[in-house]
Amino acid sequence: MNLTETKSIRLVIVDDHQVTRVGLRTLLGACPQFEIVGEAGSVAEAMDALARSKPDVLLLDVRLPDGSGIDVCRRLQSMDCDVKVLVLTSYADDDLVLNAIAAGADGYLLKEIHGDKLIQAIEDVAAGKSVLDPVITRLVMNRAQRSPSEAAKNKLDILSAQERRVVALVAEGKTNREIGVEMGLSDKTVKNYLSNAMEKLNLTRRSHAAAFFITQTYEASHSTGP
Repeated sequence: MNLTETKSIRLVIVDDHQVTRVGLRTLLGACPQFEIVGEAGSVAEAMDALARSKPDVLLLDVRLPDGSGIDVCRRLQSMDCDVKVLVLTSYADDDLVLNAIAAGADGYLLKEIHGDKLIQAIEDVAAGKSVLDPVITRLVMNRAQRSPSEAAKNKLDILSAQERRVVALVAEGKTNREIGVEMGLSDKTVKNYLSNAMEKLNLTRRSHAAAFFITQTYEASHSTGP
């Protein structure tokens, strides 16, 4: 059952610009599937809001006055909570993206995104999917395609061809059903391939599998240049 059919998605908005927070609160507060339970303008305020509000999704900017959104992601990894993190920022810097997803972010979007797509992205992240801005996905995938021999020389080699293909499609934001259609497999078979791949990679979350794939393919292809 869809999460939005059972309960509201609890949101905390973290951005150091008040005008941005007001805009997001106005947009998202008008959606019945969301409940805004906190706001913050710094790392310290974000951690306090997380402790008090226990949100489902943290909408997080990268640049904060007392640190970064990546610091928040890393702190969350050591906490006993199941909050999903969706980075929403103006910065498309490669290193920032990779650091954010390596730190546990479930999605990375640019602020130029249309409101409807942001709403859908929040719902997707709350449902356990990984979300990357198309600009970022194209960058990583294009680099990997330009140097496939180098991209293959990484930790993903422990996966079978089918497992690797499934993880690659997860990194593109596809659901198990969509992956099944593309590969000609049942949903159950896709789930089994993904479970096996995650076990081999010692990962526990779908978003982490996507982040791991993107990081590995980017690092391998980036080492040789475009």
